[in-house]
Amino acid sequence: MKRFKNHNNLHSYIKKYNIDDIFQKNIFSSMELHTFNRGEHICRSHEKINYFYFLVEGKMKVYTLLKNGRSLLLRFYTPLQVIGDVELLSCNFTTCNVEAITDVECIGIPIKLLRQEAQEDIIFLQFICKSLSDKLSNSSYWNAVNLLYPLENRLASYILAIANSDEDYAVPFNEIKTNNLTDMAELLGTSYRHLNRTLNNLCKKNIIKKEKNSLIILNREGLEKLAGDLYK
Repeated sequence: MKRFKNHNNLHSYIKKYNIDDIFQKNIFSSMELHTFNRGEHICRSHEKINYFYFLVEGKMKVYTLLKNGRSLLLRFYTPLQVIGDVELLSCNFTTCNVEAITDVECIGIPIKLLRQEAQEDIIFLQFICKSLSDKLSNSSYWNAVNLLYPLENRLASYILAIANSDEDYAVPFNEIKTNNLTDMAELLGTSYRHLNRTLNNLCKKNIIKKEKNSLIILNREGLEKLAGDLYK
């Protein structure tokens, strides 16, 4: 993670997302621009988080670690999702892992400062309530997706979510790296064998092609039809 006090970029993001409207007080001087590289964690489960974040650029995946040591994908974050709203109010450690799947930029505000300055800020508290209610209402949907949707649909949605559309990256937007299929299987709540079978079925349908350490999307329309909007 890199930390910047770039006022021009900060002002640009604040204006773009109307972040000033979320606070009664002017706390611009306490805001920082934090950048995370692809694959870097913004926070990890059971660790303390020191900043409240507005995601303003890029994409993250959110997953949880279960007691049996396995992980489970919950959803993807895009702007203007926030990280740290639960921890801000509960003062507990984080319960999920949040990882950048592209290079990410966030506006960070120290949680300690927010607890001091914004506890009586009605506008900010309304924003937090809205954020928490959205996460609560969506949690039942995520559980239903992981329990009831076939792996083929969830895998298609995952591939599309991970596939990069930024031409600046070395990996084309129709290709995703698959260095560890075991980790992918765990995130999707399935076995390595079942994942492999499903990947092979998609290959037989000429929707994707498996290569060493990567998957190539051959039929994006077919993949989108399978995916729907499960992990959006």
